[in-house]
Amino acid sequence: MLKSLLIFCVSIAYFITTAGAQVVLRGWEPDVTSDDDLISWQEKYEDLTYLAEHPFNINTITKEQLEQLPFLSDAMIENILYYVYKYGPLLTKNELLGVEGMDRQTRYFLQEFIYIGPSINKQDKLLINNILRYNKQELFTRVDIPLYQKSGYAAHDAETIEKYPNRKYYGSSVYNNLRYNFNYRNQILFGLTAEKDAGEPFFSKFNKKGYDYYDGYVLLKDIGRLKALALGNYKASFGYGLVVNTGMFSFGKLLGTSVGTRFGKGFSKHSSTSENDYLQGAGITYRIGKRWEISAYSSFRKLDARVDNTFIRSFKKDGLHRTKGDYEKKNTVSNALIGSDLFYRGKQFQIGLTAVYNRLNKVLNPEVKPYNEYYPRGNEFFNGSIYYKYHFRKFTFSGETALDKGGRVATLNMLSYSPTVYTSFLFINRYFDKRYESLSASSSFSDNTYLQNELGWYLGMNTNMLGSKLKLSGYVDIFKFFHYKYQVDKKNSMCSDVLFQTSYSPLDKLSVLIKYGYKSRDKNYTSADKSKYVLTNGRNRISGQVVYSPFEQCMLKTGVEYVRSGFVRRQTSEGILLNGMAKFDINPIKLFVSGAWFKTDSYDSRIYMYEPGLLYSFSMQSFYGRGSRTAAGIQYNIKRYVSFQAKWGWTHYTDRDKIGTGTEEIQGNNKADIQLQLRVIW
Repeated sequence: MLKSLLIFCVSIAYFITTAGAQVVLRGWEPDVTSDDDLISWQEKYEDLTYLAEHPFNINTITKEQLEQLPFLSDAMIENILYYVYKYGPLLTKNELLGVEGMDRQTRYFLQEFIYIGPSINKQDKLLINNILRYNKQELFTRVDIPLYQKSGYAAHDAETIEKYPNRKYYGSSVYNNLRYNFNYRNQILFGLTAEKDAGEPFFSKFNKKGYDYYDGYVLLKDIGRLKALALGNYKASFGYGLVVNTGMFSFGKLLGTSVGTRFGKGFSKHSSTSENDYLQGAGITYRIGKRWEISAYSSFRKLDARVDNTFIRSFKKDGLHRTKGDYEKKNTVSNALIGSDLFYRGKQFQIGLTAVYNRLNKVLNPEVKPYNEYYPRGNEFFNGSIYYKYHFRKFTFSGETALDKGGRVATLNMLSYSPTVYTSFLFINRYFDKRYESLSASSSFSDNTYLQNELGWYLGMNTNMLGSKLKLSGYVDIFKFFHYKYQVDKKNSMCSDVLFQTSYSPLDKLSVLIKYGYKSRDKNYTSADKSKYVLTNGRNRISGQVVYSPFEQCMLKTGVEYVRSGFVRRQTSEGILLNGMAKFDINPIKLFVSGAWFKTDSYDSRIYMYEPGLLYSFSMQSFYGRGSRTAAGIQYNIKRYVSFQAKWGWTHYTDRDKIGTGTEEIQGNNKADIQLQLRVIW
């Protein structure tokens, strides 16, 4: 449970330190401001958790392995490799402070993903006996039990169900997943995942196969000239994602100064419970000599969608199949995809060519509205691009330019400048034609459902030149949309994102974090006299927190966040949250307890708060109105083979007598649940 909290903090950037060998929280603040962010964080969190559970040997670590860690800049990676080469082998993790430009926080992050091993990278032959003897396997299951009843689980008479079939969830309210993973020295990996969401039938009704979702993968890595072979469910990302990106670490704009210039990592396993953004089939990357790599891949899978006659009106991406309407949208569309990539990796210059072809068995044709006039339409989509990176002294020039089948352009170009190892700047210009069509592209710098209709300028900065105890980072992003957007009846609407944060650790036992963020979007506004305008809607956030560890086995945290949201020169909505947490690690038991009080004027000023969760389980709470949140958890380890985790959470509202709406409605002002997880390792 302690590690699960740490992994999330790593993924949002740079806020962890430790006291001795015990990892504790030194400050963190997620850049989560919408419900869509919550969905995207789950898989990122699971990927980083897996890396921490299968660490790298620092004395034989490679550049490609370090590039999997999103908190390391390209310059820091080179410095780590140089230090290990010149002064290695490392005997303790504390030696990492000798790496040029290494600050305490980055070292604390890195410690959770490495171990001290022999300096000789001895690879045993891929013999059956070795694979069976030196592997690591894990099996675990998780159960979530709500202590309340939502409207969708209430009893309804047959007449009501016949008239309103989507008012009822056809399964139990219990959530369950089952996972198995096999890992042989990060060269041979395979696994199985099964999941039943709350409300989904289990061996009943319209689901006779048990779990609603099954996932299986096989991944072979770094075997001779074979760089990667992915079978089953897998992820693919090449270049900067303007053609295909289902597996790149996209941790938002704050990490841009560290990983913004890093290419996609090719093929990776899909082992999470996310039912979207993955491929199903096979992919292979083969090394041709020392500099060249060639990749090819294919995929065929079913997609959920709302289909009207032969037209696809919209895709369903939440993975939920609880009601009759959900089931009617399940697996209604077939998607076939093939792609290839050719990549050259030089010492200073890198370049790649990538292409992908997508075909649907039905025609994608959303119901035409002003804001979706240029959304992708048709059943065949082709995209190709060229991407590059060039290092020149303290500068790095990089980018990608893509074309769709109609010749429309999407391009993203970057200039990175590092005057010293302690400071870096990143400038990004992006232009996505309003007619650019792609079903598999995505970018962490895009603010659209599809990669299109955007022009933007980004400037980011990160420095610890004032000392390893103080870290400053931030960015300014100004962009516009050429065409209408949802709830924006105006062309060329302007937007901005601004974020600045300061992290200060005067002592090993103490850290302070202060963060300010501002987002502005043009949005439709209706006045009291029913006049309609497009006005700027802004959201200000300021937060601070203090983390203190009186001794290695204890961590105390307290924080505050204030939000102000609304239209410029109009009535605004305000919100405030106060929270605190205590964690104790007394082997073989780990405990935590947390509490929060919140008060917001409306949903517009809602506040998001992270709290510790189970391993591989991302836990972010969203609050609006008035109330409090209490949570407690325990982890008990039986040697290193068995781990049991339990968590209890309770949200109490003081401004309402029901929670939620529709099938999610809960009668009363309390919402409590229990989570249990059992993990076996051998």
